[in-house]
Amino acid sequence: MADFTDSVWTRPARARTGQPTLSREQIVRAAIELLDAEGAAGLSMRRLGARLGSGATSLYWHVATKDDLLELAVDEVMGEVYVPEVGDTPWRIGVSVLANGLRTMLLRHPWVIGQLGTRPTIGPNVLRMSNRSVALLSAAGFTGPTLSHVHSLITAHVIGAATTEAAVGAAIRRSGKSAAELRKSLEPFMEKTAEQYPEYARWREEDGVIDMQPDRVFDESFVFGLDRILDGLDLWLTGRPPATTDGD
Repeated sequence: MADFTDSVWTRPARARTGQPTLSREQIVRAAIELLDAEGAAGLSMRRLGARLGSGATSLYWHVATKDDLLELAVDEVMGEVYVPEVGDTPWRIGVSVLANGLRTMLLRHPWVIGQLGTRPTIGPNVLRMSNRSVALLSAAGFTGPTLSHVHSLITAHVIGAATTEAAVGAAIRRSGKSAAELRKSLEPFMEKTAEQYPEYARWREEDGVIDMQPDRVFDESFVFGLDRILDGLDLWLTGRPPATTDGD
């Protein structure tokens, strides 16, 4: 198993001979298209070469392994996430733009979720995004380890929400049915168990919870959670005694 730090970004450029027929940008974009369609399990150098109408040799000119290709693809789609510059907007709005952009990207490219944490995310797009995020949170008043904790808290909310939403969406698509049809097929079981779990049954009945659409539920849940996180961080910032430090 490769060392975690053995990254395509830290490795010296490989010596090459001859003239490649494809650019690295073409290879990465084609890989993303394949990943979007079939996920990480559907990506191979052979299949990618066939998609590009080229042999694997042309791919190896730029990319040594599938793992390297995944690192390149992750950084490429991370470039879709916009982080406002300091001074362009209040910090809460800036963080909301970042969080919503990251969620949108993960739902557009759900295969990224499974790649997070497996290799270093230190490509140029990620580092640019991180640099702006640090600047945004620093300007808000977060410093040192606290800033790291805040960033982790926000990204954990985004990744957790996107993971569940992507999984549910994939399950619905695989079923060949609509969310309403799937929900209806479960109703006999839910009605049968209502007496055993009365509080849960009551909650499902109230305010039209049973009839809510998944997309609406996920959107509202994400916004509610993000707003409550930002509320808490706002209170923490404004309520700290002046002498409080990050280590306290």
